[in-house]
Amino acid sequence: EAQLVESGGGLVQAGGSLRLSCAASRFDDYAIGWFRQAPGKEREGVSYISSRDGSTNYADSVKGRFTISRDNAKNTVFLQMNSLKPEDTAVYYCAADITGWGFPQIPDRYDYWGQGTQVTVSS
Repeated sequence: EAQLVESGGGLVQAGGSLRLSCAASRFDDYAIGWFRQAPGKEREGVSYISSRDGSTNYADSVKGRFTISRDNAKNTVFLQMNSLKPEDTAVYYCAADITGWGFPQIPDRYDYWGQGTQVTVSS
């Protein structure tokens, strides 16, 4: 079992940046994905990083603006978010996929979840 804790959310103006962190109690074998959920909307996959081959993937809406990375020594995955837009406003969750692959990035595929961190982008 893994415990995940997100941090780094906050309020930022459009065009600004934030870096989210996901600290995991168990890390090496799991793919880690970032999801987000805006009010009244379904939870959607944002990005993931595989532990199998190190591959990464991004939703079309964040490509070129967000970057996912992992620091195995610190058991932490980061999501660097640049050029933020008001439509990025949501609660962001990190989650672990015990298969290590991370795809397809749908909520039901992921086994352990953090509590979420709020990201608010003002216009």
